[in-house]
This record gives sequence, structure tokens and C-alpha cells, in this order.
Amino acid sequence: MFSTRLSMLTGAMLVGLVTVSAQVQAATTLRLGWTTADSEVDPYAIAARYFAEELENAAPGEFDVRFFPNHQLGDDTEMLQGMQLGILDAAVITGTQISTIDSSFQLNDLPFLYANSEQAHEILDGEIGQELMQRLEPQGIIGLGFAEAGFRHTINNERAITSPEDFSGIKLRVQPSDLYIESFRVLGANPLPLAWSESFTAVQQGTVDGLEIPLAVIFANKYPEVTDYLSLTSHTYNALGLLISKQAMDGLSADMQNVVREAAAKAIERQRETIAANNEEILVQIAEQGMEINEIENVEAFRERVAPVYEEYRGKIGADLVDRTLQLVTE
Repeated sequence: MFSTRLSMLTGAMLVGLVTVSAQVQAATTLRLGWTTADSEVDPYAIAARYFAEELENAAPGEFDVRFFPNHQLGDDTEMLQGMQLGILDAAVITGTQISTIDSSFQLNDLPFLYANSEQAHEILDGEIGQELMQRLEPQGIIGLGFAEAGFRHTINNERAITSPEDFSGIKLRVQPSDLYIESFRVLGANPLPLAWSESFTAVQQGTVDGLEIPLAVIFANKYPEVTDYLSLTSHTYNALGLLISKQAMDGLSADMQNVVREAAAKAIERQRETIAANNEEILVQIAEQGMEINEIENVEAFRERVAPVYEEYRGKIGADLVDRTLQLVTE
């Protein structure tokens, strides 16, 4: 009898161990990368961490999300390639760099396109945003939605920017994008495309006079320590793609794929709310660190100066896409 019970107990324990082992193995590892700091106020980090939280809320124990900030897995181009090859599972990547695999993503980089964040959300959550993300699937990437870094502003060590003429001669680090380069060349600046990982040192050493980035990224990456002027130019809305490798997505059940999509939508909504709430406090803290801050009074003067950029890139982005977007933002 004892032997029989011992056998039954042993059998039950083995079944339990197999069940535990299966549960452990069931956790899907998602390696999620981004290029900026792992900071409480960094937009990329907030999007990544909210995504992980929403996955855990929806499917406890099903996902093991591992974070790789500060370009640990390479720059944006390398991470895009990693997702296409299936060796990186997910990433938060600026739309500007997504345009390296589909030029239609340059739509969001058109200068002074959106009047405010709400307008950008409406476009990117709607038909146009969905159309953009669908273009990535044939490239091996699934677009889960657009988080935000907010509007990009100008910081530099030469002068405050109050009119287009103030850009004259300023050596400005811009994202490695032909549209960005042309936009700031038209404004009179001397744009220099540099990888994000090189930007802080370039400003610190005087290789460039400044750069153009969102408020939260300015603060989280300690730019008030090396730049004097912050001009709230709001020249471009910085959309962040929350992306997952198609290989990683295809490896999930249909139910888990739905969980991923719903978790991404909830994370993006929370992330946008957090960014909006943070911006006012960040401005105060940037001012306290000694930066001189100014607003732009005559936005139309800047819009007029960059009009040739719209004409030049209309065909490259897609004339229909640009026209539909302009119609929506001017209604």
C-alpha cells in the first residue's frame, strides 16, 4: 500500500513538475529595444514599460519582456533590421527612421504639419496611421501603433530662435533623414545628420551648436547641461512606432496576438497622457537648470519658408497620402 501511495505521489509530483515546466516554457520572451535613456520621463522608455505592464495585466506570466535601452542593440537602423530578420522581437523607433524602409513615414516629418498633439493623434489613430503601419508587414514588421515623443523643439548655444532668420549659420544636429536636412537647410541652418549615440558628445565638444528634439528627451538625456537656449519651435511632431517582429507575432496564438495588439493600444493611450502631463513640469525644470526658453509668435513665417519642402517630398511620400492629410489638418 505504501509503495502504491509513494508511486502515486511520485507520479503526481512529476505531473506537477511537468506542468510547472510547461508554464515556465510558455512565457514568451520579448526583447524590446530603444535608443534613448531608460528614464522615468523618457518617452521611449515610458512606451516600452507601459507595453510590458499592459501585457502582464492582460496575460499574467505569459510574456517576459526584457528591456534594452540606450542603443544597447544598435541604432534604429540596426534594430529595424533585427526585427526584419527575427533576431530582435520589438522596439520603439522614431517614425523618421522607420521611413528608411518605407518613405511614406516621412509624412510626419513634414515641418509644421500638425497644429497640436490632438490633431496628430486623430490622423495617426485613423485611416492614415493604419495605412502607414500596414505598409510594414511585407517588410517583416508589424506596426502596433504610434506612441509619441511630442513636438520637436530647437536647442542651441548660439542664440534664441524667434524667426526663420535666427537659424542662419547654426550648426544643427538633425536626424539622418534627407527631409530633415532639407527642412533646416531651407530655414538657413547648417544641418548635420548624426546618429543619436553621437549627439551629446557633438554638442559638448562644439562639433555642432545644437539639435532639435522633444522636451522630455532634452531633459531625460541631460541636454540642459550642455546647451543654453531652448526655442519652442514645435516644428515637427515626433511619432514613435511601437513595433514587433512579424516572426515574433506569427509565433503567437491568435488569442495572444490580440492580447499584444490590445496591450499596445492601452500602453499608447497611457503613454500619451503621461507625456502631456510631464511636459509642463519638464519646462520648469529645464528653466531651473539655466536654459533660456522662448516661444515662437509668428509660426506662419516658418511655414512659408518651408513650403518648398512640401512640394519636393509630396511625390516621395505619396501625393495622395499628403493631400488627404493636409485636407484633414485644415478642416
